[in-house]
Amino acid sequence: MNIFSRLANLVRGFLSLFVTGLEQQHPEIAYENAINTMVEKYNKLKNATAGLIRLREDAADRLQKAQAQQKELSAMLEQAMATGQDDLAVELIERKEAIDAEIASLDAELEAAEKDVDTAKNALTEVKGEIAKLKSEKDRMLAKMQSAQARTRINDQLEGLSVDAELRALENVRTGIKDTIAKAKLGDELRESDLDVRLKALQAGSSKATARAKLEALKKERAGQAAGADRTI
Repeated sequence: MNIFSRLANLVRGFLSLFVTGLEQQHPEIAYENAINTMVEKYNKLKNATAGLIRLREDAADRLQKAQAQQKELSAMLEQAMATGQDDLAVELIERKEAIDAEIASLDAELEAAEKDVDTAKNALTEVKGEIAKLKSEKDRMLAKMQSAQARTRINDQLEGLSVDAELRALENVRTGIKDTIAKAKLGDELRESDLDVRLKALQAGSSKATARAKLEALKKERAGQAAGADRTI
C-alpha cells in the first residue's frame, strides 16, 4: 500500500467519524441516508428484475418458436413417410430430435427464469416493505425525540424558576419577626422581673414590721407581768 492509499484511507476514516458524529447529533440525517440507500437498492433490484423478466420473455418466445417448428417438422415427417420419402423422413427425424432436445432445454431455462423472477419480485416486495417501515420508524422516533427535547427544555426552564431565593428571603423575614417578638418578650420579662423585685422587697419590709410589732407586744407583755409581780410583793 503506497502513501496515497494510506492517506485516502485516513481521510475516509476521518470522514466516517465525522458523518457518524453528525448523524448522532441529527438522527433525521441518519434515517434519510438509510432510506435513500434502501431506495437506491430497490431501484437497482427493480432494474435487475426487469432484466430477468426480459430473459424470461425471451426464453418463452424461443420456446414458442421451437414448439411451432416441432409441430411443423412432425407434420412434414408424417407427409414424408406417407409418400415413401425415407431419406427425407430420416433427415426430418434428426431435425425433430434436435428440436425436441432444444425444447426440453428451453423448458428448463424458462422454469429457472420464472423462479428467478419470482425470487426477485419477492425481494422487491420485501425491500419496499422495509422502506415503508423505515419511513414509519423515522416519523415515530423523530416525534419521540422532539417530545423528549421539549420535556428537557421545560425541565430546564423549571429549574431556572427555582424559588430558593424567595424562600431564603422569607426565612430572613421570619427571623426578623421572631427577633422582634423576642425583644418584646424580653421587655415584658424585664418588667415582670422588676415588679417581682419590688414585691419581694415589700414583702420583706412587711415581715420586718410585723416582727417588730410582735417584739413590742412581747416587751409590753413582759413589762406588765413584771409590774404585777412587784405589786404582789
